[in-house]
Amino acid sequence: MKIIFAGTPDFAVPSLQMLLASKHNVCAVYTQPDRPAGRGRHKHASPVKELALKHAIPVFQPLSLKADEDLQQLLSFNADLMVVVAYGMILTQAVLDAPKLGCINVHGSLLPRWRGAAPIQRALMAGDEKTGVTIMQIVRKLDAGSMLHKEEYVIGANDTANDLHDKLAELGAIGLSKVLTQMEAGALHAEPQDESLVTYAEKLTKSEAIIDWMQPASTIA
Repeated sequence: MKIIFAGTPDFAVPSLQMLLASKHNVCAVYTQPDRPAGRGRHKHASPVKELALKHAIPVFQPLSLKADEDLQQLLSFNADLMVVVAYGMILTQAVLDAPKLGCINVHGSLLPRWRGAAPIQRALMAGDEKTGVTIMQIVRKLDAGSMLHKEEYVIGANDTANDLHDKLAELGAIGLSKVLTQMEAGALHAEPQDESLVTYAEKLTKSEAIIDWMQPASTIA
């Protein structure tokens, strides 16, 4: 399949690596604009951009995809599918409708639990026994699309947010590969989310990073 990939941070890298190693044609990569980082505040490319450039994949970094010229650029690829992994940008309906098979997303939780920006951290903070990734169809409502596949992971007693991040990033690539295989075989089953089970993973605030030493050791950890 001819695929557009949209992603930005380290979490998205394993999924892009999987696509680049597959028989699929990654025709373009979309990622966030270079951002200042480090002590010198010099602009740095995203991990996804760095990987794409190593493989000579065209990279696009629009501030948004709302401008007509950006939409026309995306349409010009005549892609079969758009794969989105932690891109960090809300997609318009016109973008969602552009690829022949629509857009799918790799999300770092077992939906419908933990829709939103910080599913990995919220799962840990809530003391969840398991988490995972969900490959889903993208719709305009936040993380509300039908589910195509899940990969589960049992959270270990010593797992940190970084541990979960890396494990789920790898599981996301595995799940994505399975979905693409099923999609080509015409064997994909889309399961609607149960809205009664939805929880939201709000973005972490600075105040939540402050340690309350009166809490139990298990909570602080």
